[in-house]
Amino acid sequence: MEPEDNAPKEALLAEFSRLAKALAAPSRLELVDLLAQGERGVEDLARATGLRLSNASAQLQILASAGVVARRRSGAHVYYRLADPRIAPLVEQLKLLACDLLPAAREAARALLGDAADLEPVSRADLAARLAAGDVAVVDVRPGVEYAAAHIDGALGIPLDELPDRLAELPDDLEVVAYCRGRYCRMSARAVRLLHRHGRAARVLDGGLAEWRAAGLPTAA
Repeated sequence: MEPEDNAPKEALLAEFSRLAKALAAPSRLELVDLLAQGERGVEDLARATGLRLSNASAQLQILASAGVVARRRSGAHVYYRLADPRIAPLVEQLKLLACDLLPAAREAARALLGDAADLEPVSRADLAARLAAGDVAVVDVRPGVEYAAAHIDGALGIPLDELPDRLAELPDDLEVVAYCRGRYCRMSARAVRLLHRHGRAARVLDGGLAEWRAAGLPTAA
C-alpha cells in the first residue's frame, strides 16, 4: 500500500485555521460587529473602534485576506462590508459558546451588561408577531449611521445618547422593545433601564439586527 498523501488534509486544515486566526483578535471581532450592521467606510470604522486609521486598515486587510470582509473603492474612500451573511451568526455563536464554556467570559459579560433579570428579553418570533399586531413600540438605539444602513422594519431610530431628550417620541400606551447590535452590546440594556427609571414598560430584543436579518425577518433602510 502506498503511503497516504497528507498534503491535502494539511492544506485544508491550514485554511480552516486561517479563518479562525482572522477572527482571533478583539479589534477584528469589533470590526465584524460593526460591519454586521452595514457597510462602513474605513475612516468611520476607525472612529467607531478608537483605532488609528493605519491600524484599522491593517486589521481590515487581515479580515479581507481570509475572506471575511469585502471592500469597494469610491473615489478616495474605501468601504467595507461582510463578505457573506453567514459570518455574523457565526461570530454570535462563538460569543455564546465562549460564555457557556469560559467563566471569565461570563463574568465579563455580567460586568458589561449588568444583571439581566430586569431586561426580560423578547424573542425574535414574538417581536415579529407583536409588530404585526401593532401592540409594541420598537426603538433602535444604535448610532444613526447604523440605523440608516438597515434597521428592523417599523423601528424608530433614537440613538442611546439622544434617548433621554426624545422619550416623548415613544408612545406611552405601548410596551417598548429596544435593540442594538446584539446580545453582548450594552446599548439596549442601558436604554431599557433608562426607560424603567421613567416609569415605562420596556424590554430588550434577544439579539440584534444581525440575528433578526439572519432569521429572514423584515428590515428597512
